[in-house]
Amino acid sequence: MCFSATASLVAGTALSATGAVTLSKAKKNEIPLASIPLLFGIQQLIDGVVWLSFGMPVLNAIAAHGYALFAFVWWPVFVPLALLAIEPDHTRRDIMKALALVGAAVSLFFLYFILSGTVTAKILNDCVAYGTPHPYPFGSLAFYLLATCAPFFVSSNKILNMFGGVLLASFAIAAWFYFETFTSVWCFFAAVMSLIIYWYFENRPVSASL
Repeated sequence: MCFSATASLVAGTALSATGAVTLSKAKKNEIPLASIPLLFGIQQLIDGVVWLSFGMPVLNAIAAHGYALFAFVWWPVFVPLALLAIEPDHTRRDIMKALALVGAAVSLFFLYFILSGTVTAKILNDCVAYGTPHPYPFGSLAFYLLATCAPFFVSSNKILNMFGGVLLASFAIAAWFYFETFTSVWCFFAAVMSLIIYWYFENRPVSASL
């Protein structure tokens, strides 16, 4: 994340607290979706540890690998499954199942290279730049984007559609203005915008929560 360890730790703490409240509003099948702000909070707290651990190589490497596993392995498969769990429309569910398969393939692709390679973290332009060496960077990014953003557009819920829109817009902004530190910047944007998930639970019809 940009700016400082403080920014990541404050964002992580706030998101974790919001995530706990969001989870309290969820039914059983909604728990994966409701956990997104909390999970982003944990990811940002890990980013804060990365910031604080420069000069401590072992801790920095552990935290950087933890962050990479969250960013590249967890989200591509978790997002489509979380939205699949709450989607009532059969056609949309079938699409999300296909996207979950894409996400699983993306996750396994990145997992292989994270475990067999070296994840690095360094300060660059006041941001943490994470290095996750792997081939086909643009192709893998395209499938990653498909797995993490498309399910929100497929959803039959308008608020979740909106979240997909702002997620995609933040992707473009991070890629254009923060190319070298894209991973940490886009994850931070996505983390902050995951507050829309809380809004979803606050504004759904009463009958939907019964």
